[in-house]
Amino acid sequence: MMDDRYNPEKVESRWQKYWEKNHIFRASEDESKKKYYLLEMFPYPSGKIHMGHVRNYTIGDVVARYKRMNGYNVLHPMGWDAFGMPAENAAIDNKTHPAAWTYENIRTMRNQLKSMGFSYDWERELATCQPEYYRWEQWLFLKMLEKDMVYRKESYVNWCNHCQTVLANEQVEDDLCWRCSEAVQQKKLWQWFFRITDYAEDLLLHCDQLPGWPEKVTVMQKNWIGKSIGSEISFKIEKQNGTIEGQEGIIKGDDGTTEGDDRTTEGYDGSTEGQEGKINREAEYIKVFTTRPDTLFGATFMCLAPEHPLVESLSKGTEQENAVAAFVEKISKQERSSSAIENYEKEGVFTGAWCINPANKKRMPVYTANFALMEYGTGAVMSVPAHDQRDFDFAKKYGLDIIVVIQPEGELLDPATMTRAYPEPGTLINSGKYDGIQNIVAIEEITNWLEKEQIGKKSISFRLRDWGISRQRFWGTPIPVIHCDTCGVVPVPESDLPIILPEDVHLLENGGSPLPTLDFFKQTTCPKCGRTNAHRDTDTMDTFVESSWYFVRYCSPGCTTAMFDKAAVKYWMPVDQYIGGVEHAILHLLYSRYFMRVLNTLGLIDFKEPFTNLLTQGMVSKETLKCPEHGYLFPEEARIAEDKNPEGRAICIKCGSDVEIGRVIKMSKSKKNVIDPNDLLKKYGADITRLFCLFAAPPEKGLEWNDDGVEGCYRFINRVWRLAATCMEMTRGIKPYDGSLSELSDSDAKKLYTKAHQTIKKVTDDIEGSFHFNTAISSVMELVNAMYSIDLTQDQPIEVKSVAAFCIEHIILLLSPIVPHFAEEVWEEMGKIDNSRGISDQPWPSYREDALFTDEILVVVQVNGKLRSKFSIDVNSSDEIIRQTALADEIVQKHIGDQPIKKVIVVRKKLVNIVV
Repeated sequence: MMDDRYNPEKVESRWQKYWEKNHIFRASEDESKKKYYLLEMFPYPSGKIHMGHVRNYTIGDVVARYKRMNGYNVLHPMGWDAFGMPAENAAIDNKTHPAAWTYENIRTMRNQLKSMGFSYDWERELATCQPEYYRWEQWLFLKMLEKDMVYRKESYVNWCNHCQTVLANEQVEDDLCWRCSEAVQQKKLWQWFFRITDYAEDLLLHCDQLPGWPEKVTVMQKNWIGKSIGSEISFKIEKQNGTIEGQEGIIKGDDGTTEGDDRTTEGYDGSTEGQEGKINREAEYIKVFTTRPDTLFGATFMCLAPEHPLVESLSKGTEQENAVAAFVEKISKQERSSSAIENYEKEGVFTGAWCINPANKKRMPVYTANFALMEYGTGAVMSVPAHDQRDFDFAKKYGLDIIVVIQPEGELLDPATMTRAYPEPGTLINSGKYDGIQNIVAIEEITNWLEKEQIGKKSISFRLRDWGISRQRFWGTPIPVIHCDTCGVVPVPESDLPIILPEDVHLLENGGSPLPTLDFFKQTTCPKCGRTNAHRDTDTMDTFVESSWYFVRYCSPGCTTAMFDKAAVKYWMPVDQYIGGVEHAILHLLYSRYFMRVLNTLGLIDFKEPFTNLLTQGMVSKETLKCPEHGYLFPEEARIAEDKNPEGRAICIKCGSDVEIGRVIKMSKSKKNVIDPNDLLKKYGADITRLFCLFAAPPEKGLEWNDDGVEGCYRFINRVWRLAATCMEMTRGIKPYDGSLSELSDSDAKKLYTKAHQTIKKVTDDIEGSFHFNTAISSVMELVNAMYSIDLTQDQPIEVKSVAAFCIEHIILLLSPIVPHFAEEVWEEMGKIDNSRGISDQPWPSYREDALFTDEILVVVQVNGKLRSKFSIDVNSSDEIIRQTALADEIVQKHIGDQPIKKVIVVRKKLVNIVV
């Protein structure tokens, strides 16, 4: 006997235990079945799940359950992206170890996810902070080192001297450390880099071969890779007395990298090439990359990034030396990301040096400027103020020459009167033999001339830079190399892996990594020469490294002899459907694509792309609540007080003040417009929470939180619950009808049967095609309404009862991926469980083509253009019979009254319009 209402507290934990006990969602390779690998981006174990998690994982769970019912062998794993700075910060705040904090959070979040009824194969659970996981990351690093896919060089980082640590760009706020508010500076440190640029062209090319990805994501990746076709041009540095010491790598290579800064920077023998010689200024050039060689004759000055290796040497011994040093020091305290410099006023300092424009042989002053970045092109900018706005502003500020070399049609530009740069097409002037030709043509011709004169060439540059993976942090994967005074950099022997991160030490008081201070970790013996005073690298890897291959490890998480079992990976990979936030569109997804190319190059896998289909779900949003005295409030800190506010406005429960209801924005702890999933689970249970997340909006759109919507889902579930109870009572002992539509004679039975099959088709199409669960749920709601429109009593004909039994059975099947606990409970009440096989093991329902269309049509009746009634009639009825039926309708007659009928129009047997 079913309860009066659905009781999630009683039902849901029971079915969760049933699924776990019977290993319902355990996955294993089965060549006889089609595989389907469904994966949501694994979470960082922050301590508790939020509504973004709930929505993301609910979407994935419905797809996994749906595919399973469709006969697929489904892999649906879960794990933890466990390394990272948040754990270090929490450890400092709570005076604990990052490992203790992380593992406790994993326990909490695992229980929360299980309480949502997600169909994970928990036997494949992994955490990236576990040695059995990151040992294979270290192993891959060594393989990449062998193949010259990784190198070490000096690079600038954001450095907080007070905290003695490196900061990510996101941790620099207004040029200050986010933790201590001290000034941040640029510091040069030795860093490890992955050669992702070796795959730039391939990564870009395959962006157009990802039809299952949203276009906005592939466009973002293309822009990040940033392929530019242009010219590389050499500007000779004007000779001065003296020499420059130690200037290896001032000439840029074809790929935009600095020659000698990677492949010959530091070898295993510890030597550093190119450091001991003296280079005569007369032989030096500044190389630039430009997409506008047509403006070469208009280049009047050169700008170098403050970090450029030539800046210090060019200014040395000149009157500008101190000014340049002060400027470089000033810029070193600023954030140097491309987004940050856009907000800075353009400024620079003359270095005291000059270079020669190769086109017109004119001298060009060499500046160091804050808008030039080493990470773009060559770190040197050929400045053409007449045709680039940034260069124009800089020239105006410092009184530098402006030469117009492109004139627009019908206009004469004068540098003395120009207020803005002119970057558009036109005809060349002041450009020697190229005067009079269109600038588009000049791009090719000037580049050809540069190549002929051996002072330039066609070139391709990428915005993408090699991936710096070194982090001077503690909570991450140790880098498996040893530094020896005799042998240089020496790889750790594979037999010594994993290099285990100690989990029994605490962070330094300033938040810095303790690894450099731990002799038991740092001090070691050189495996090459046996010296006992060698030391381990104390940096750890960027946490994006862990998340760039975890989906491969899921295929064989228990493999102890290799990074993964090749046969398992061949069966399961690539991931068929990946689900996550669009905020990961660039770094995580790009790095994952890169890692698969590395594994492919090493012969470990036979594919390049990790994710066949990608869904980026929208954000969960809610309005903010703000008290004039207490600031932002959590939803539970405001209430409606009818006695004080007749209009029902919210008031603060702390002080009674009126609360300002703000805009609907992304849920955020700082704005307190959050809903705790635990509260929802206690009040409504998992299934109703899941139902609302799916019903409120399509997955790719933002979900606006609405308490009334949750209540509506609660009412719907109980409506179906009562309907199921009624149908079971009415249809006891009656077999569900599954024949053809033509064999039914009862009108209600025929309409209901058609509606059921139409619903099955609609739900199937909505899930299969676009994951539009909201419209799928709406279709089921319509079928439920159709059943309620029939008097479900014992007096109904046997046909109606038989069709009703079919309908309620299929309603539960269609809802089962969405509200699985509810569906399992009703399925059991129906007596459908067979050999311990619940609804999760049932096949997805199919529809009959011959039942999709009834032999009756619905006709709508309007009186003077307003809808007044509707009726069903045989599909073969003539227009005249339809006309007479409409006029005889009681509701229509009431609206016509005594008015004379002027005209009756029958439209395509669908509409009757009566004009009176």
